[in-house]
Amino acid sequence: MRVGISLTSNHPGVEDPRLGARWMIERAAAAHRAGLDSLFVGDQHVSPTHYYQNTPMLGRLLTKWGKAPAGCLFLLPLWHPVLVAEQIGTLAAIAQGPFIMQCGLGWGEARFAAMGANIKMRPSAFEEALDIIRRLLAGETVSSARRFRIAEASLALRPAEPVEVWIGAGAPPAIDRAARLAEGWISSPSLTREEARAQADLYRERCVAYGKQPGAIVLRRDIYVGESPSEAQAVLQHALGQGTEERGELPLTREGPPCWSFRISNLRR
Repeated sequence: MRVGISLTSNHPGVEDPRLGARWMIERAAAAHRAGLDSLFVGDQHVSPTHYYQNTPMLGRLLTKWGKAPAGCLFLLPLWHPVLVAEQIGTLAAIAQGPFIMQCGLGWGEARFAAMGANIKMRPSAFEEALDIIRRLLAGETVSSARRFRIAEASLALRPAEPVEVWIGAGAPPAIDRAARLAEGWISSPSLTREEARAQADLYRERCVAYGKQPGAIVLRRDIYVGESPSEAQAVLQHALGQGTEERGELPLTREGPPCWSFRISNLRR
């Protein structure tokens, strides 16, 4: 089993955005000193709370990271695939170790509307975007006239090593998609042990059905940090009230600055 950290932010009452950014940098450095196995940054758009965008933030955090794997999440239907491929090429060049692309469908009709995307087209847009990104990273020149209209796109800056793709999925069709298209599956942090076991078993079964060896199985838990248990609980309740985190029982810890949240992942192969 490997243990990694996926940093996100939720800072109720913090007015200076530089403070939250500094906390993220400190957490990445602490995770490196603690010997954690991977570092990731999440993806969110038009958030009601301070949310630091994934690619610039990961670029900064990589200065505090070592040679262990790192990556970030892309909610693919909300991104143009050529831009995602370019961001990955740049981040992989900055990273000292392997870069891993995490991706998901995204959620929230208001969020999709704000980004000019159609939430009803999420699955097809996701698969089309992922195919375009992989082809670009492989050195192909890509044109498309489907969801994304692209003419003769190519990348000069590409990762020196292959980029693994891990897909976040909870519904059976989405888990099937992860088995079919990706090198790893990411669970929801809100699952009970029984739910996580059942979904992991389904992922393994679908991998076998596609003639593939199961890849990374990422079991997540949200952890809210405060100077006291009551303060950490207050941060949790604020996050749930804002709708920025998923439902479920989330463990708490007393260490670290107030108003902080991050995700711990167990990576099983």
